[in-house]
Amino acid sequence: MSSYFLTLEGGEGTGKSTQAKLLVARLAAKGLPVVQTREPGGTPEAEALRALLVNGDVGRWTAEAEALLNYAARDSHLQKLIRPALASDKFVLCDRFMDSTRAYQGFAGQCDMTLLDALEASIVGATRPDLTLVFDLDPAIGLARAKSRGDGSEDRYERKGLEFHQMLRGGFLSIARTDAARCRIIDATGTVEEVASRVNAVVERALNG
Repeated sequence: MSSYFLTLEGGEGTGKSTQAKLLVARLAAKGLPVVQTREPGGTPEAEALRALLVNGDVGRWTAEAEALLNYAARDSHLQKLIRPALASDKFVLCDRFMDSTRAYQGFAGQCDMTLLDALEASIVGATRPDLTLVFDLDPAIGLARAKSRGDGSEDRYERKGLEFHQMLRGGFLSIARTDAARCRIIDATGTVEEVASRVNAVVERALNG
């Protein structure tokens, strides 16, 4: 197959990381050359920046500073992992990408969207996902899930409060509806198996369409 770029997006506790692992296993079983990665992260340099973003005091960064840190990490990720993999006709599956910055720092954090537009145009450019799955769940349920599973690390965003996460959900839904050709909203309620069935149906249609 030719290269394919799939991203998974959504708020805290929506189950997208679990679904990413299951989807990678299904794609690999079909013989597809899958590269699984995440953001912030994916390279040693980007992982170092991830630690600055997901740990520490809730107010340690402004939304603008978070956006810049995310895009510094994304630049490394694109240059050193994503673009080389796509150039080698790999299937790249990424847990979070550009839409998370727009939702977290833009819609929920109130970062100036013109800054995000400029960063996206400069850093992402033409390397946009072929398909984005947006996992949607009531933020109160998602936060409860995340708290019950977590070990207290990487919880900086979880501690931002319910109002932030309600704006975050609205941001992801707005992104999905604005770019409906690329994005598909996944109902993240129900069991892992039920959500996986929804994911598989959407991905199969996209790949066979």
